[in-house]
Amino acid sequence: MSHMFTLGTLEGATTQLSDEEVTAFSASLRGQLLTPESAGYDAARVIWNGMIDRHPGLIVRCAGVADVIQAVNFARTHELLVAVRGGGHNIAGNAICDKGILIDLSQMRSVRIDPEAETARVEPGCTLADFDHEAQAFGLATPLGINSTTGVAGLTLGGGFGWLSRKYGMTVDNLLSADVVTAEGKLVHASKKQNPDLFWAIRGGGGNFGVVTSFEFQLHAVGPQVLSGLIVHPFKHAKEVLQFYRNYAHTLPDETAVWVVLRKAPPLPFLPEEWHGKEVVVLAACHIGDMAKGEKILEPLRKWGNPIADVIGPHPFTGWQKAFDPLLTPGARNYWKSHNFTELSDEAIDLMIDYVHRLPSPHTEIFLGQVGGQMERVGDEETAYPHRNASFIMNVHARWETAAEDEKSINWARAFFKDSADYATGGVYVNFLTQDEKERIPAAYGPNYDRLVEVKTKYDPENLFRFNQNIKPNTVALH
Repeated sequence: MSHMFTLGTLEGATTQLSDEEVTAFSASLRGQLLTPESAGYDAARVIWNGMIDRHPGLIVRCAGVADVIQAVNFARTHELLVAVRGGGHNIAGNAICDKGILIDLSQMRSVRIDPEAETARVEPGCTLADFDHEAQAFGLATPLGINSTTGVAGLTLGGGFGWLSRKYGMTVDNLLSADVVTAEGKLVHASKKQNPDLFWAIRGGGGNFGVVTSFEFQLHAVGPQVLSGLIVHPFKHAKEVLQFYRNYAHTLPDETAVWVVLRKAPPLPFLPEEWHGKEVVVLAACHIGDMAKGEKILEPLRKWGNPIADVIGPHPFTGWQKAFDPLLTPGARNYWKSHNFTELSDEAIDLMIDYVHRLPSPHTEIFLGQVGGQMERVGDEETAYPHRNASFIMNVHARWETAAEDEKSINWARAFFKDSADYATGGVYVNFLTQDEKERIPAAYGPNYDRLVEVKTKYDPENLFRFNQNIKPNTVALH
């Protein structure tokens, strides 16, 4: 009797597939098909957030577009639950499903730079480090995130922002086109000229509309050296530091961004040992223009107060893009909560300070990314990502090591999130939503939600791509 495979369906039931069906599917691929018995299966299902431990029924390690089309067709034909994995860095763990089929793009990692046109064509398995490595060979970059192990695909589809966003906008503002395999298994090109509705929707609408197999980005001259680094202050001065920062941040040109991290000091080599494990205020600065101008712009920040350390100087841009990697290594347990702010009121500052006194673990932090600038000059409805009025994006990074700490850490993050809501805009960045925040999906899209539903209904009427921060198609209500 031949072996039967039990797989999860879209509607949450299970279905049986024969050995012959699975073998024929495997033979249609250039990449690998992994079953739970395959060598390499366990390694392939591990993702960045250590809290996610799921067992897909099949893992398709795609080698190219043809494999993606085969996998989508196979999933649709058998009505299988589908997860799509790029870099596997997403906090909610949507890169992996239980029992269904995992379309794994992590082997598709080519980056092609056109230095004359200043564009990049990037495959969906690439990390930010992969992209930066190639682009920086020509002194070029596009706005990406702040952790080099993040996947380009997920980052882009949710919006994407980082050190370059004040000057050059969001990642999606630099997307020129994309190739997308739709739920029907068709490869379509999306740009301002071709399938503009789809192009609009993938710029912030997540993986709801298909599997992106190639991204084309606009590049900009950046680096190879930038003026960047950290200034670390004792926490007893947190209120004064943050009040000074709030006023100083408003004076900065688009070339300069200063972000804030509130946490216990990690054992960084430039921090005296007596500070390790004590609460600190970290100011992280990056200036991407002329070095001498940057020195002048950052001078007031560096002269203020009596910092424990100041390690601002010229650094390779690729190195700065990895500066926070040691604090965000894979395998820890993570839970995030996020708010957008137009300003930092004294009350909001007091609240942050209060919660940092009660951090649940030495790895947990409250992080404020300074955005605005070019990011704000794009209309709320020009891309699916709508929250253009934010000056600061706060992320509460609860991070810890053991399952025994889950409750304490998650409760701390939720409580701080709830208490700080009064000072926030109500908007949220979809990439920072966790698994239990489905009710916030409309908040992530604000005025664009209904239009996203229309595009979803057109390109994925049966909601094949639902294992994500899901935008449900209208058609589901018509049956």
